[in-house]
Amino acid sequence: MAVDPKHDSANGRKRSPRPQKSHRDVADELRARIRSGELQPGHRMPTQARLAEEFGVERGVVRQALRILQAEHLLTNVSKGSPATVAADPVRALTGPGAPPQPTMVALAPRIGCAFGAAHVEIDALCLTAISLTLAIGEPLRQIHAGGPKPAKVDVRVLLPSRDIDLAFPTPVDGSERGRLRRRWLAQRNAQVRVLQHNLLALRATHGIDVQVTFRALPFTPPVKLYLLNGVEALFAYYTVERREEEVDHEFLEMYDAEGVQSLLFAFEQGAALRDTTFVEQSHVWFNSLWETISSELVPTS
Repeated sequence: MAVDPKHDSANGRKRSPRPQKSHRDVADELRARIRSGELQPGHRMPTQARLAEEFGVERGVVRQALRILQAEHLLTNVSKGSPATVAADPVRALTGPGAPPQPTMVALAPRIGCAFGAAHVEIDALCLTAISLTLAIGEPLRQIHAGGPKPAKVDVRVLLPSRDIDLAFPTPVDGSERGRLRRRWLAQRNAQVRVLQHNLLALRATHGIDVQVTFRALPFTPPVKLYLLNGVEALFAYYTVERREEEVDHEFLEMYDAEGVQSLLFAFEQGAALRDTTFVEQSHVWFNSLWETISSELVPTS
């Protein structure tokens, strides 16, 4: 009797066939290649036949995947006849208004980079520790130090929770060790404040850029994060609180916490649509109301 080598191993036991990729799996892989630059803007994609062979799927699955990416404005000219073309500006398609929400660490850095293309950079942020902002702002600062284009002025305002409040999260599940967990959060918050402040003020000393960076403290734990860029963009995400176990000072603690760098970031741009314009305007009103009323001076001391 003939043996199908795909389903039998050397010891005679049947092996389960590999599950076939879905059209969403194929779309995810191609999206990652576009994001990484492996598939360059304006270049033609491999043929559908070649993609079908690579992923081990039918051409219909490939066509469905390409249509997903076309709907996300990452591809153009998707048809049965000729290969599709990568969009001219896939970064904006991935992170700009109308794009599907992406994790903060994916979406924030490209938008911060674009914001630094203006002569006057204005960034307002409301967040839990400023880790995402510090990381995202690193690349445009590196490009300035490397001799790239530089703005004339940079104004950054950041709202963070006060050290004097009981945080809603992170917090221990059983209420014990609250002080130790709070001290760790405060150390993280203060470290990010110092790093962000130092990196931005270095632009003043080394490149003569007019830089103002200010931090203020909120009397509550923010349930959302918000980034306002140059008065025309609002990037918004929810902090989704989860129960998890994490090591703190060499001991594992059950806690409620939110992974901010993975929070899905929604993008809105003034002028894109009436809803987007209104959201951006009201986000500025909300931020300014907090900044000017109930926030207080933030001094990054331990």
